[in-house]
Order: sequence, then structure tokens, then C-alpha cells
Amino acid sequence: MFLGTYAPKLDEKGRIILPAKFRDELASGIVLTRGQEHCVYVFSQREFESLHEKIRQAPVTSKQARDYLRVFLSGASSELPDKQNRVTVPQTLRSYAGLDRDLVVIGAGSRAEIWDAQAWETYLEEQEATFANTTEEVIPGLF
Repeated sequence: MFLGTYAPKLDEKGRIILPAKFRDELASGIVLTRGQEHCVYVFSQREFESLHEKIRQAPVTSKQARDYLRVFLSGASSELPDKQNRVTVPQTLRSYAGLDRDLVVIGAGSRAEIWDAQAWETYLEEQEATFANTTEEVIPGLF
């Protein structure tokens, strides 16, 4: 499970060093893809394969499913961390998420997310009040 918030830097070659707490889970390979809210989703190879099995269940007759899958999968890139635990974020994903030198990597349970540091701060400021004032069940059975 991916938890926490980290602040790695993007180097001049478009690489980041994976947070130490994520390395074991990601050592055998990762899949990066477009995330919602203009971040980059980071899945372990194993988690992405599990997700792909669910994706295969989507009805090909559903235009909404086809559209979502095209955007989600066309941006996907398999990467293998190097010996220094760095991984390259492809230029298309860096552009999509507006990634510059200062990043935030967050744990989001089954995945990690890479955010531009300023975009994350803006998002978090906008969402914290909503989070604190939630009075109805957002995730069934959670509270």
C-alpha cells in the first residue's frame, strides 16, 4: 500500500528518485499513465496487471468506456527503475501533468501519484475544507 507525501526533484533528464518506502513494491517494474486531475498515476507492474484484468471487462459497446480506456492506456508507459532507484517520466506525461523540477509524490493506496508541487498545493487547499466538512458517506461502508 502506498502512503505518505514526498518531495523529490525532477532531474534534467526527466527522472525522479522513487521514495524509499515505495521501492520494494516498484522494483520489478512500474507503469506510469495519465491520472485524473492532471497528475501521473504510478502503478506497480502487478497492480497494473490486476487493473488491466478489470479493464478487459469493460463493454466495447460503451462509448464512455472506450473513450476512458483510450485516454488512460494510450498514455501508459512501462518503466524499470535503474540502480539508483530513478525512473524516467516520459515527456508526454510530464507535459500532461505540467511537471517541472519541484514535484510531490503521494501515496494513494493501490497507486502513487506524481504531481507538480504547486498544482498539488492548490489541489490540497481546495480539497481540505471539503474533506473536513464531509457529512455524508463518500465511500460506502468506510464511516
